[in-house]
Amino acid sequence: MTFLSLGLIDPLLRTLDALGYHKPTPVQAKAIPAVLAGRDLMAAAQTGTGKTAGFAVPLLQRLTMEGPQVAPHSVRVLVLVPTRELAEQVYESFRNYGGNLPLRCFVAYGGVAIEPQLSKLRKGLDVLVATPGRLLDLYGQNAVKFEQLQTLVLDEADRMLDLGFSRELDAIFAALPKQRQTLLFSATFSDAIRALAGKLLREPLSIEVNPRNSTVKSVKQWLIPCDKKRKPELFCHLLKKRRWGQVLVFVKTRKGVDLLVKHLLEQGIRADAIHGDKTQPNRLRALERFKAREVQVLVATDVAARGLDIDDLPQVVNFDLPTVAEDYIHRIGRTGRAGASGEAISLVCADEVELLAAVEALTRQTLRRVEEDGYEAEHRVPATGAGGTVIKKAVKELAPKAAERASKRRFYR
Repeated sequence: MTFLSLGLIDPLLRTLDALGYHKPTPVQAKAIPAVLAGRDLMAAAQTGTGKTAGFAVPLLQRLTMEGPQVAPHSVRVLVLVPTRELAEQVYESFRNYGGNLPLRCFVAYGGVAIEPQLSKLRKGLDVLVATPGRLLDLYGQNAVKFEQLQTLVLDEADRMLDLGFSRELDAIFAALPKQRQTLLFSATFSDAIRALAGKLLREPLSIEVNPRNSTVKSVKQWLIPCDKKRKPELFCHLLKKRRWGQVLVFVKTRKGVDLLVKHLLEQGIRADAIHGDKTQPNRLRALERFKAREVQVLVATDVAARGLDIDDLPQVVNFDLPTVAEDYIHRIGRTGRAGASGEAISLVCADEVELLAAVEALTRQTLRRVEEDGYEAEHRVPATGAGGTVIKKAVKELAPKAAERASKRRFYR
């Protein structure tokens, strides 16, 4: 199958070819004709499989074929995303795919000045990519109108609910015209999202090109049992021993991110951070430094689990396991993108066993455990089994080598 066979117009075909898109991915092959036909859509596919092009390309074609007709302050296509980073990524995709088209696109999110966004909206936009909070700010100032809205896209809607945007989403849905096309795209669809889809979509086409909540096969996954207090030391050890290049590290809390970055800098390791307390310019600067290879380690909270598209990222490390199991899929999806190979390593301590069990239940796999010599956990991580069960909860039981070290310490005191 080719993009030509999907019915795309010549300007888009030339752009896709220049970008190196020579054959549609499975999600693109199924989504593009449906979006062109005006169908409501619910599409689930693994990260890195081209979901954004699956909706952006056909929407750009439809807008082009209809001609420029946007009124002041109006938008024709609205794309809602959960994070600022994802907003920038999706906006950049629209710009890249629509480079040869006479369309107006822009992005709006919080943490930056609102005036440039107000200015762009005065003449109207064909496509607006926005986070829910900033969109409501703009709507409250009468800066954006929805009378011309044709299509609503919810990208990573499950994450929006996880981040507590449900009230904002309800307010936005109430302001939108009832007659519209609605598209839901994500790597994971929880039961809550499926219930939401039932309220928003009209006779939707459902696309699932991979098993539900599955991980990318090109990403090699394993875990290293360790004690919580030794995680920073273990990470630095692995970084040097395995000669890792660039690494994206996920930490549970903002304070934890800052503490790890401080430790890495003290060890002479070039590191930077992304989390919710950072201003948007600082977050973008950290990401650009990482992409430019000025920084070896980028440490982030789950705000970066979606929306970071980094070429040739070889390693993702879960310094802490995520509280929400679905975020594990999105975290490790930052590597192994577009068919490339990657590695995802989790540093797991005993009190994270329930989080581990939840991840294994969601992904229907048991992660392989690899002991790191000299860093064996004194408090053994309980075994887990099929279906995410915790087989043994004796978390204070010492691993053999750790027990031997503890015994020697007591002897030499």
